[in-house]
Amino acid sequence: MTSVIGSGGKSTLLARLAEELRAKGATVALATTTHFMPFEGVATVTGHDVDEVRAALAAGGVACVAAPAEGPAGAAGKLGPGALAPAELARLADYVLVEADGSRRLPLKAHAAWEPVVPAGSTQSVLVVGASGFGQPVREAVHRPERFCELARCSPDDAATPDAVAAVIRAEGLTSRVMVNQCEDGLALAYARRLEALLDVPVAAGSLREGRLERLG
Repeated sequence: MTSVIGSGGKSTLLARLAEELRAKGATVALATTTHFMPFEGVATVTGHDVDEVRAALAAGGVACVAAPAEGPAGAAGKLGPGALAPAELARLADYVLVEADGSRRLPLKAHAAWEPVVPAGSTQSVLVVGASGFGQPVREAVHRPERFCELARCSPDDAATPDAVAAVIRAEGLTSRVMVNQCEDGLALAYARRLEALLDVPVAAGSLREGRLERLG
């Protein structure tokens, strides 16, 4: 079970990982402890019937197990946690990929005390960082900018530099690896390389939209 946290492409990473694992013959259950949008071309199982999950996995290799969200999230078409917990899904699928964080579509974030919502049984957490936030004012690019500034010792009007982002990641200690998404030009990749130099966890960088990813360091 892998939990995907952070910002700047979590759902896209889940979809890409699921497709790669399916291509290798594995079955994959997609789940969330927060909210995400339905996945195109993937069957969604909203109930608690394990046989329905097994059938969806057998038919397509990948199944999204979630329930319609309530309130504004539901009105926007989002899904929330399903009736079957990720730990239960781990007995049905070869892999369980969980979106365990929210970022309000901003490229960077810091975490409140109750975040991320990593489920029991998760063996690793992948933190997604959106490179489009580098160089932008913290107040514009970061979800929970006040917490970010507290950890990075900066102000909301300061630029969100790789050094500041690294300081937040180190202080939070939430991840076993980092994926820098949205690296679609040389400057973004340079920012990613600077971030990698400041962290002691594996860092990959690239563009999920363009299908490129490389291990740094």
